[in-house]
Amino acid sequence: MCGLFGLDVCYFLIPCVTTAHRGQYRCKMFNLYHEAWSDTATVTIGPSSITDASWVEVDRATDKVALLIGNMNYLYHTQLCAPIADVHELTNLLRQMDFKVVSLLDLNWQEMHSAVTEFLLLLDKGVYGLLYFAGHGYENYGNSFMVPIDAPASYTSEHCLCVQNILTRMQEKETGLNVLLLDMCRKRNLNDDIIVQPGLLKVTANIVFGYATCVDAEAYEVKREDVSNGIFINFLKRRVCVDEKVTVMLDQVAEDMGRCEITRGRQALELRSNLSERRSLTDQIQTSECSASHSARNLQWTVAHVLPKSHCLQFDCGVKVQLGFAAEFSNVMVIYTRILEKPKEIVSCCAQLTDFPEDVDIDLKQSNQETLLEAGSLLLIEENLPSPEVPSLYTRIRCLQRLRRELTFTICLHYTYSNMDDEVHERKPVTVGKPLVSKLNLHEPRAPRACSASSSLSLDSFNVPEGFSFASVGSASSSWTYHAQTGRESSTTDSPTSSRSTNIPEEMDSPELFDTPQPLVASKSLPHSQVNDTNYKFSDMYNFHSH
Repeated sequence: MCGLFGLDVCYFLIPCVTTAHRGQYRCKMFNLYHEAWSDTATVTIGPSSITDASWVEVDRATDKVALLIGNMNYLYHTQLCAPIADVHELTNLLRQMDFKVVSLLDLNWQEMHSAVTEFLLLLDKGVYGLLYFAGHGYENYGNSFMVPIDAPASYTSEHCLCVQNILTRMQEKETGLNVLLLDMCRKRNLNDDIIVQPGLLKVTANIVFGYATCVDAEAYEVKREDVSNGIFINFLKRRVCVDEKVTVMLDQVAEDMGRCEITRGRQALELRSNLSERRSLTDQIQTSECSASHSARNLQWTVAHVLPKSHCLQFDCGVKVQLGFAAEFSNVMVIYTRILEKPKEIVSCCAQLTDFPEDVDIDLKQSNQETLLEAGSLLLIEENLPSPEVPSLYTRIRCLQRLRRELTFTICLHYTYSNMDDEVHERKPVTVGKPLVSKLNLHEPRAPRACSASSSLSLDSFNVPEGFSFASVGSASSSWTYHAQTGRESSTTDSPTSSRSTNIPEEMDSPELFDTPQPLVASKSLPHSQVNDTNYKFSDMYNFHSH
């Protein structure tokens, strides 16, 4: 066959190709004097010219959603340090790959159940679903259990969430990929002799389990003075954005962990998968713009991430104060105040926040601080925040999922006139609605298997005020404190404190876990090397034993 300029066009036949050979290719043409490259061509692997086998093209992701839960502040068990940094790291990395991410810290039993229900609402046919959990956990008879922060000292499966049950419900949505990353211990729970029977799993060939540790083993974190990282996430975050099949990527993580001397013999990633296609977390999302279910998922996700609008307040003394908001997690918000204008006769002034409802969790000692670090935010988010050069006061609001009414507080302006020694106070009440995940009312029980029926969604499925206003989508009720039990009864005989198990690994330095330290600076993603690496300690992370 003749081509351009009368040159012959040659065909090159490559037998035995697979989907792994799909991609972009160029041809190199050269002789003794010159060389040239052809334009890039995208190659799609189709039916072989030498076989009669039919070819089924792999469907790409119709959407990608993730639920990340990090439990640290347990009421009756060892406090953990790493989940806050691990969830934050993974959140930022997944968002870079176009995942819709809901990230939540410190959930009790009811809140975890409700969060999973909301997560399942985001799933549909062809959607990639990813569940990550960091916290206390255990494994009995092949089933993995995630432990809520309000679990009693001698907890059983009744007090926890079974991961395999969640997977069964994910399959009912006909998801394109199910990835479950469990950063927790897999020791046997001797208090639990119940054999849980999850629903039957379908043969979908799209399931990937990434366990941070092996069966009957513990997972660990790197102890530091400010922020801790789990061993699993420390290695996972270096690979998770690589354009590889999920199982290949996790295999690489396992190899990295295996080369770490301090984890050898203590913790090794375990991968379980029946994934038959080359599906990657970096796969492009291919969906119809007119898809009602896609629009509904976008709306449902957006509702859980709406921040109050920044606005200015004018005080009678002539001072103008800016009130702003930034999201650290889906249930953690930072509020800042700064002075925009003040009369010349006022020599000093500051705007502090006070009178918060009991529903949310606030450390009064860390409120109204001049830096995010002093306010308890170790992640140094920069989105929606004023420049560090602008004097501001920061207050960190936690556990927004427990907010039953609109968030109200008071701005107290403290100022001093040039001709007066006494400080003057002026107060203004503020109402900002229900920010972030508080709109979903995770404290309310959901109907059993509420989202396991049809996966078809419509925009009418969500009771959302027009324009995402900050009015509650649920009914208001009385205030509810941090330590209240929701949706179920917990044992009152359990001690609020418990000693750690005697099975505690010896502490040791682990400088090889991280790269050269960098100074602590504001950034979107927390660097994994921020402090002197000789200070890292290796300690027991997720020991489920209560005594």
